[in-house]
Amino acid sequence: MSSALASLRTGLRVPRAGASSTCSSLECRDIMRAPLNVQRISSAPTKARTVCRTSAPEAPVQTNGAAADGSGQLPIAYSPEWLALREHTKEVDSLHLRDLLMDEERAEHFSREHNGIYMDFSRQTMTETTLRLLLNLAERAGLKGKIADMFAGKHINHTEDRAVLHTALRASRDEQVFTDGKDVVPDVHAVLDRIKDFSERVRSGEWRGATGKKLKDVVAVGIGGSYLGPAFVHTALSFDHKSQEEAEGRKLRFLANVDPVDVAKALHGLRAETTLVIVVSKTFTTTETMLNARTVRTWLKAELGPEAVSKHMVAVSTNLKLVKEFGIDTENAFGFWDWVGGRYSVTSAVGVLPLALQYGYEKVEEFLAGARDVDQHFRTAPFASNLPVLLGLLSIWNSTFMKRSSIAILPYCQALAKFPAHIQQVSMESLGKQVSMEGDALPFKAGEVIFGEPGTNGQHSFYQLIHQGRVVPAEFIGVVKSQQSVYLKGELVSNHDELMCNFFAQADALAMGKESVALRAEGLPQSIIPHKTFSGNRPSTSLLLPDMTPFTVGQLLSLYENRVAVQGFIWDINAFDQWGVELGKVLASKVRTKMHEARTKLRKILKEDGFNPSSRKMINRYLEGKAQLLYPEPRDVFPCELIHSEACVAPWDKHESEAED
Repeated sequence: MSSALASLRTGLRVPRAGASSTCSSLECRDIMRAPLNVQRISSAPTKARTVCRTSAPEAPVQTNGAAADGSGQLPIAYSPEWLALREHTKEVDSLHLRDLLMDEERAEHFSREHNGIYMDFSRQTMTETTLRLLLNLAERAGLKGKIADMFAGKHINHTEDRAVLHTALRASRDEQVFTDGKDVVPDVHAVLDRIKDFSERVRSGEWRGATGKKLKDVVAVGIGGSYLGPAFVHTALSFDHKSQEEAEGRKLRFLANVDPVDVAKALHGLRAETTLVIVVSKTFTTTETMLNARTVRTWLKAELGPEAVSKHMVAVSTNLKLVKEFGIDTENAFGFWDWVGGRYSVTSAVGVLPLALQYGYEKVEEFLAGARDVDQHFRTAPFASNLPVLLGLLSIWNSTFMKRSSIAILPYCQALAKFPAHIQQVSMESLGKQVSMEGDALPFKAGEVIFGEPGTNGQHSFYQLIHQGRVVPAEFIGVVKSQQSVYLKGELVSNHDELMCNFFAQADALAMGKESVALRAEGLPQSIIPHKTFSGNRPSTSLLLPDMTPFTVGQLLSLYENRVAVQGFIWDINAFDQWGVELGKVLASKVRTKMHEARTKLRKILKEDGFNPSSRKMINRYLEGKAQLLYPEPRDVFPCELIHSEACVAPWDKHESEAED
């Protein structure tokens, strides 16, 4: 526990010379309300102490050890700026967006623009005082310095002792980005140059498969950040006219889940002789990815022979030893670095390689340029007009101070169908933390539950809850120019206009609601009025993009990546590690070992196998239900439509033949 937090627990405060020690009852009550979670820090019972601010402004509390920000000050949650925001919520709670939006100047005061991206946050439950207090909080948290440290390559991911430099992946060739005394930009562009060369050779037909056929189909095998980000970008570009022209006659699919249905879906309709497989795993040890990689390798070998791997499989990895052992030529391995986290790896070889193969390297360059554009805006723009900073501050306001624990990301653009799922990982894996940078239990809940669907589909799904159930801050994303054009003669508006009519209407419906008096004026019976009343006052931010091109897709990616970094910096948590995913992996390994043992020894899972009674019963029920499959088989088992080899047989074929015997 930091000494600053320890001093808070003992009630130690250091007033400036001459300041009165009189305690403001309001300030005392506010600090007493702060959920210290003392028992999570110390198991010994601790009597609550009264901690008061002096009536005069006080100096930062000096402690024997550094606080979370290294300054010797109290943790951010006990700073005057934080407490001022908590007190301010009482004022905001008494306001309604229905009234606030009548201010003719509000839209001007609460909108910002950067290079075509228009951000309107006038429908957030806030005032100009709120914004000022949030900017004060950012200053107190040292946000400017933390952003500078990230771009400077300092090891801000302290639990893994790593720099955080995914922004360097889209740096221009003439930039310099140092970490550990080395400029990483030349290495980044060396990999990009190799990807450009390889993708052009494959697309032109210079690189061909084992039978001499051109490789026109790509299957990217990876999970988590190796899948969600590239899949989002691919979906976003697949119906952009110019990108579509570059991708004509080509397919890009992703294989992420170890569920055999995902294998069947990824390979369905593909011919091995025209398929190139990219195995994406930094360590080449990710359990799910490597099982899927071995599965696809078996498919290729069964169809094309044992030499197929060298022509039909490449890798994105840093573990060249395991790449070689797998059978992939290390010359066909594209690397990235430990300062690139998986969920931030879209602009590394993880995303660039499959996207370049599908759309051509020029389109990838446009995508990287868009990300670089917002990176520079994030790095240099004043916080009051900095889009990622403002998005991050609004999230902190809603989740931490207004106690709204979710965000609905609502793109009114079908091309962004996979964007919410990608940001779900970026945000929840980054911000779902329980301790500060120093390891102290947080006195607040960090992170939000992220979900979303494209409009208008979501309107017919979960919007009911957003309108009349829980208060869920929404983020609407609209596009001025659609990738496709459909208009029917005689219709009032085009199809895209209809979509955008809903985009504009939904934000107002959430904000304004509909009062019972209006319903009575419409002549509705009293019995139905409570059911049709909308309370309104539900916050949202609207983003309007000029179009959906590789450049704007890159802008959008950077906007949300950097917004998440802002939240982590202000909450004083490590947004760049993910220890929460590890425990389940360890337990799955144990289940795997015991499941194999139970099957090979034809027994149930036993008490001595070390599972709790609930897990033991559930696993045994699963094993009994699959007993007829008699795994492990002495030969490969594949869906019949995927593989044509005497060595492989579908499980139902085996048992049908046994029944006939």
